[in-house]
Amino acid sequence: MTDSLFDQLAVAIEAGHPAVLATAIEGDQAGAKVLVVAPERSDDLKVTATGWTDVQLERAVRRDAEAASTSGATSVRRYGRAGRLEGDAHRVFYEAFVPPPNLIIFGAVDFSAALARVAKVLGFRVTVCDARPTFATATRFPEADEVVVDWPDRHLAAVGADLGPRDAVCVLTHDAKFDVPAVVAALATDVGYLGAMGSRRTTEERARRLRDAGVTDAGFARLMAPIGLDLGARTPEETAVAICAEIVACQTGRAVPRLRDSKGPIHGVPT
Repeated sequence: MTDSLFDQLAVAIEAGHPAVLATAIEGDQAGAKVLVVAPERSDDLKVTATGWTDVQLERAVRRDAEAASTSGATSVRRYGRAGRLEGDAHRVFYEAFVPPPNLIIFGAVDFSAALARVAKVLGFRVTVCDARPTFATATRFPEADEVVVDWPDRHLAAVGADLGPRDAVCVLTHDAKFDVPAVVAALATDVGYLGAMGSRRTTEERARRLRDAGVTDAGFARLMAPIGLDLGARTPEETAVAICAEIVACQTGRAVPRLRDSKGPIHGVPT
């Protein structure tokens, strides 16, 4: 029985589909398993279970395994009797097998090259997209997994349906004809992080254009602009660290000093 379950897991991993294998490792259900596979989208989940006699605990493990297939988090959870969240009667190991998260960078600029380098260290699959073929080349962005010559909104129309909470979009274009359509298109996806670079003045001007384009307060709440944590970053590499740190903070739900929420200068003053 478990061989069939592991066969399903192997097929999912080979196909690049998110999967979570939950195994009871402590308690009277030890050895029981739940496998969750998301073949295409989160509402297409395939769930297989084996070895359970506690129906309520199995139901709780199914629920948490489905959540882990979205977050991509490997963890150990404790449960009380009958699947209650309080107590230590059971421990379940959730092992997540998920493709790398996507980072789409709009704008073939120096900051993009630095961001691609740092993001690869964090395990992202990086795409750099720009409508200008002279700048959007694999030679300029060797760390990127893909360099796309296209308009941002058109590229997102092609790939946006596949973006989810673990993915990120960074708009570094500094040009209204690129960044406004890019932000609007990104807000129409389920991407977990959306940030846009620019000075305070650029951010204010962009916000006016975005409101004219129909972006609501809920949309602005998702947009990190100016992009990055308030680290006083000056160089492209420091800025890339500030952006990636903000992406991590958004994923973990930590309250951190964001440039969006501060009023001071964006760049540090050399001493």
